[in-house]
Amino acid sequence: MVQKGYKVEKFIHYLILSILAILFLLPLLWMIFASVDPGAIQALKMPEKITLDNFKSILSETAILRSFFIGIGISTSQALLVVILCILAAYPLSRYTLKYKNSFMMTILFMTSLPMTAVIVPVFQLFLYLKFQDSLIAMTLFLTASSLPYGIWMMKNFMDSIPLDLEESAWVDGASIFQGIKKIVAPLMLPGIFTVAIFTFTGSWGNYFVPYILIQSPEKMPASVTIFQFFGNFGMVNYGRLAAFSVMYTLPVVILYTISQNFMSKGFSLGGATKG
Repeated sequence: MVQKGYKVEKFIHYLILSILAILFLLPLLWMIFASVDPGAIQALKMPEKITLDNFKSILSETAILRSFFIGIGISTSQALLVVILCILAAYPLSRYTLKYKNSFMMTILFMTSLPMTAVIVPVFQLFLYLKFQDSLIAMTLFLTASSLPYGIWMMKNFMDSIPLDLEESAWVDGASIFQGIKKIVAPLMLPGIFTVAIFTFTGSWGNYFVPYILIQSPEKMPASVTIFQFFGNFGMVNYGRLAAFSVMYTLPVVILYTISQNFMSKGFSLGGATKG
């Protein structure tokens, strides 16, 4: 009787998971089918004729291509800056015994919970005062700063897993602290580095709120804002072009995850790296 009840409970769990999977899969299927359907509508349907005209139409728009390059530039720059700064900030938190380290870590954890809507008004006023409004560089630096708390927290936890003995061996051989980070810590932290980089890139790539508030010029808007303006720019909604834009919009994240998956799946095993 107990085994029968267990099977029923397991069946219910799988049924719920299957329903959730279908709910997530349907929008993806609509996006793929509509992107190659010249007569795409709001409902999900198989295309009567498969064509790439929707993609050709999107790629012929200079403004749309420019928004993609701007978005990739912002997201890539932010990811690189966050990774470098987080490694440098996490190192002393992981390796040194600091008097107020626990309080500082709790402050970082608190800062990760602050919603962007809570700080965007004073940030916008600061941008106006410093004449930074409509500046992509200033916005990228702000996005970098806003990503640092969570990035430092994650990077510090990854760094804690690397034995200090490895660095001490390098120091004995004459390596400096920065050489130890570059040649010992960073290579062993590749999974953590890619995790922080992907998290930062995807967060920046999909960020609509900050660019919409801090950037005024339409020609400086990234793709995350352009996709939301798609309805107004073309009058009646062309679902085929909208779906094609959405497919292209997902490609950078998919490509980044595919490239870094090999590094992340390997993990890092330090067993036998040091002698007891």
